Amino acid sequence: MARVRHAAAPGGTPAKDASDLDSVRGWWKTLGGDGFVVLPPPTRSRYTQSDGHEDAAELCAVRGLAAGTSFAYWHWQAHQAFDRSGALKSELMLYWGGDHAAVAAGLGSGPAGFRVVDGGPQGAFRLDRVTTRDGAGLPDPADPAGVRQFLAALDEPVDRTRLPFVYRPLTAAEAAWLHDRLRDPLDPSSTARFVVSLERRDALTVEETRRLLDVWRERYADRLADWDAWRAVLHALLRHHHEEAWDVVASLGARAAGVLGEVPSERGLAVLRDLAVPAELAVLGNPGRDGDRATITAWLTVHRAVREPDPVRAAAELAAELAAHGPSEAAMRALAVALTGAVTADRRRATGGDHATERLFRALAGVRFSTDERLPRALRVAIAGLARDDVDHVREAAVRLGPAYTDATGTDTAEALAAVDRYKAARDELLAGTGPDLTLGEGILCRDWHRYRTLTDADVRWLRAQVADPGTGVQGLAYCLELLLAHGAATEAEVEALLPRWKKELTKRYRTTYTEWRHPLVTLTCLALDLDHPAAAALSAWWNKPTPVWKNDLRLLTHLGAPDETKAAELWDFVSSGAHDVGQLMTWVLIRARLDGEAPLLVADRLLGTPGIRAHGLEQVLIGVADPAQPLWYYSVDLRSRDWWQRAQLVADHPGLSAEARAIGLRAARDHHLIRYPDELRPAPTEAELTAARAWIAAHATD
Repeated sequence: MARVRHAAAPGGTPAKDASDLDSVRGWWKTLGGDGFVVLPPPTRSRYTQSDGHEDAAELCAVRGLAAGTSFAYWHWQAHQAFDRSGALKSELMLYWGGDHAAVAAGLGSGPAGFRVVDGGPQGAFRLDRVTTRDGAGLPDPADPAGVRQFLAALDEPVDRTRLPFVYRPLTAAEAAWLHDRLRDPLDPSSTARFVVSLERRDALTVEETRRLLDVWRERYADRLADWDAWRAVLHALLRHHHEEAWDVVASLGARAAGVLGEVPSERGLAVLRDLAVPAELAVLGNPGRDGDRATITAWLTVHRAVREPDPVRAAAELAAELAAHGPSEAAMRALAVALTGAVTADRRRATGGDHATERLFRALAGVRFSTDERLPRALRVAIAGLARDDVDHVREAAVRLGPAYTDATGTDTAEALAAVDRYKAARDELLAGTGPDLTLGEGILCRDWHRYRTLTDADVRWLRAQVADPGTGVQGLAYCLELLLAHGAATEAEVEALLPRWKKELTKRYRTTYTEWRHPLVTLTCLALDLDHPAAAALSAWWNKPTPVWKNDLRLLTHLGAPDETKAAELWDFVSSGAHDVGQLMTWVLIRARLDGEAPLLVADRLLGTPGIRAHGLEQVLIGVADPAQPLWYYSVDLRSRDWWQRAQLVADHPGLSAEARAIGLRAARDHHLIRYPDELRPAPTEAELTAARAWIAAHATD
């Protein structure tokens, strides 16, 4: 454990040894001044950056600090940089708000024995220990922080544009130092980092690989993937044509797909095909398994390497094999991503284009492949979904760049515009009755939420089909059921479809930010109550039981179903008590609006300035309920969300709101990434979108 000795305490008495955490906390207490404050070290309640900004707003309000006061903090996830003994085991990320220069000056260079590195106006500050190197640039093997920093520098890719990443060559001294770490006796837990750094350069020797395999099997037995260096050793086994590599592959299953893709062979192709086709529904349909999209990508890579180098013909052949076994939408999406990625990588290697050029080519490839009759329809549908956010970018870039666009993509402007027209003519027919991949991470899935501000008949059919499908996971059910209920399209059929699953599946804890959708059992209960369904009594009884404890935070959210004054009163008692809120205030506003027959925005507006209601949370509710047909469900300001931008505009422009409420909407719009950091928005905004947004802000300049 890294420990530092404090200077002598006042009066000359030596201070006790302090951990890294003690040192950082001691330094942290000394920070702050005019226009800059630091938040206290975090607890688990400050888990994300959004939580940090909420805590900062509350701290400034309590201290009576001016609006715009700059601040710095770290949250609980960042706190995991310290181990249980308080030793710093990785960089500590320090987040901030306000004026970047003021924060940089306020943090300074860091406490004694540490340094603070400035990540720039759009990044975090990073705190780490100061370490030393010898004349060859090598750390003392006994210095954990020095070794960690040395390996981090070695493992920083010099080229991230292709997979696997490319790393700089080792010097002779660096290679010798790493190999020395692998001498007997081998300890897998302590040598993993050195193994990875070496094999990233194809540098593990035959003898090292053999010894590592023996120790790996002995120590990890039936849990081979639990070792951090397993991919590196498997890569070396395949690279050295070690026969036992295939026993390892068989044990790892789909998790080995990515490594097989890096060392192509006929035998590897057969394994990948078996992983992708017969077990495709089981593997790709389960977000808890490794190797889903990676399996398809590796399969295409190896198929091209050993069978058919042309990417379009290769993808068509794989799509045909998948279609013969009843492919899932996820499989075709994975193949769509693999195909556009493959042709883009080919272009990059052939031309040496930069990242911006690569993005132009990838966008055009998706638009063109969507109507390419060489590809089967199921694959074109998947590609069309991926290209939806790119088609307007393709048109804008082709017109704006002219001849430079031809140089970047190999396609002249006229043909690019023709491809856009073909795509738009076919898009609605291709995408009718499709939707997002419900197994994707929550953050990615949220990007599609704004598409459903209104629902087409095809949307409703697709959403209902997902709810009725026994294979749809809890996250997917939450997503689809929320949309159906919010738009008045949920029916008794959805209740009946979920009743067989609710006790075994829906009563399990589902961790979500509740930004767009709620726990599906909350939504199901509200639907059953609204319909006066016979199951409503059993669902409500479950919520009123003392266990499981996790549901107690969410029970009051079910009051939105068949609301009455008693439920409204219970919710108000909660939200006015100052208890931790996970949607209760939002729910009360919506209940009050339903009971009084008025817009939720007006209810929220009247609450502004109410004693006992946190101003910061209420401001988020105000924007969250701006679209009553699709409210947002939590108070994190998602500055990258199209939803948040649209709702902020609605509030700022609403003629029936108070000046204070409209100012809140305008402030949120001005802070949105579409205005401040458009490059960070995903999907990226078009020039037309940016122009319209900036014009709107300019029109409100004097408001």
